[in-house]
Amino acid sequence: MAEQLAGLADDRALLGRTSTAERVADILRSRIAEGYFPPGTRLSEDSIGGALGVSRNTLREAFRLLTHERLLVHELNRGVFVRVLTVEDVEDIYRTRALVECAVVRGLGEPPYALDGLAGAVAEGQRAVREGDWKALGTANIHFHRELVALAGSERTDELMRSVFAELRLAFHVVDDPRRLHEPYLARNEQILQALRAGERDRAEDLLGVYLGDSLERVVEVYRRRVGED
Repeated sequence: MAEQLAGLADDRALLGRTSTAERVADILRSRIAEGYFPPGTRLSEDSIGGALGVSRNTLREAFRLLTHERLLVHELNRGVFVRVLTVEDVEDIYRTRALVECAVVRGLGEPPYALDGLAGAVAEGQRAVREGDWKALGTANIHFHRELVALAGSERTDELMRSVFAELRLAFHVVDDPRRLHEPYLARNEQILQALRAGERDRAEDLLGVYLGDSLERVVEVYRRRVGED
């Protein structure tokens, strides 16, 4: 916990003069996504509030926001914890992803499409593979799908999927073999990118649908085993 709190202290400067519960929630959301606070971790109000230099009320409001996003859970007489997903949660996350992501691709309209963000995420993933950084590859994969959703040009959809992807990271942090989990999908990200570059929207949607189905099967297989062990 000391290392995590030191990292939060570094984030204190981000709050500046506009310290709000939303900004605190942004910081904690990012730290949870990065794995600084793994699923099941109890979050201490005193320690985190002190590290960030915010009031107890501000921190409690940030906790409330993240609980609403299903990243935290409040347990009576025990405190606030980073949520541990169930297998059913993981399946629901992927169901939501398939509904939204495939609909985004289906509704793209006529090419050409603005694909710089997708291309950047693929390059980010390739760089992570070269460096053998499998956690970074998982992050690049999330960035790819976030950029895919952004093609819809909808702030509401972006906001919805931000929470969905943050929840997905909770599942990824439980998995003990990130390379096996993420590496097979880098090439498939590039296939989707190339299909969109060619203006082949229907093919991109088909690739994406199969991709998400395969990813769900793999994640649930590993996640069920890990949760069962715990």
